[in-house]
Amino acid sequence: MSHAVLLVSGGAAVTPFTTPDLAAGSGLAAGNTMTALRSHLLTQGRTVFTSPARIGAGPVHEDTGWQGFAEVPQVLPAELTVNAAGDIDAAGASLARFVAYLVEEHGVDDIDLVVHSMGGLFSRAALRYGIEQGAPLPVQRLITLGTPWSGSLLGDFHAGAVTLADAHDDPATVALFQATDAYAAENSQGAAEEVTRQYLSGPDGWNARQAGVLDTIDVTLIAGTYFHAADEPTTVWPHDGLVQRASALALDLPQQVLAAHRSTEFDDVHSIFIADQFDLPWEKGLTWDPAVFEVVDAALGG
Repeated sequence: MSHAVLLVSGGAAVTPFTTPDLAAGSGLAAGNTMTALRSHLLTQGRTVFTSPARIGAGPVHEDTGWQGFAEVPQVLPAELTVNAAGDIDAAGASLARFVAYLVEEHGVDDIDLVVHSMGGLFSRAALRYGIEQGAPLPVQRLITLGTPWSGSLLGDFHAGAVTLADAHDDPATVALFQATDAYAAENSQGAAEEVTRQYLSGPDGWNARQAGVLDTIDVTLIAGTYFHAADEPTTVWPHDGLVQRASALALDLPQQVLAAHRSTEFDDVHSIFIADQFDLPWEKGLTWDPAVFEVVDAALGG
């Protein structure tokens, strides 16, 4: 049996396809989300792939944005590449096709998913897609880092469910809120509208359609709680700059959607992009923190 760890990046991320031996030749080898985590897992002797993702449909050749990359040695077609700014279910279908590619072309038949942010939603959508297509994905474990299980801070603000008053005059949170609408207008192709409590939760929400999908999968949730200027409302506080603790730890999901699981939290921010904005070391980002890596190692086991 060939076992692999698959890293899945989140919303508006640009990530190259990488294998244990191939990665971007210049810049950050696996993109600004997954480079450090990939490097760590490789040093642990694990077989690691990253799924390709970009903003908009198409293949991934390079990322010319902040802390990007170039010289991608193998570019996969658009149908195997996640549109990280679009519809969650469409991203899941692309990710499911990518997993099928790993099975067929790389001989992978046992997968653990380690995912960041909306990558957790894309992964859950992929798992459901596989079931619906009669070809369940060979996934044993799901480890989520800062995944918005029931909404995101900025998505909920963009939708009007969270207001500027909920920031309690915390300068960092106010700044994040004030940048939300412009960021959504520039990048979102549906993701900003879907990564909200309104879309994900409730009896007719997206989560309700995920019932049973994770029943046979070992699940670990990791949250960042760096911003904690207030205690209420819990739909905001504490948060990692993009996702609230309550959402990252799936605190209000019904058992039929997520049953037994482990959870932990760190005094971290959502990403190195957020860390950079607030003059923090990159190690305060969830996917760059060595302490988080230890929890991931334990969840993956031997």
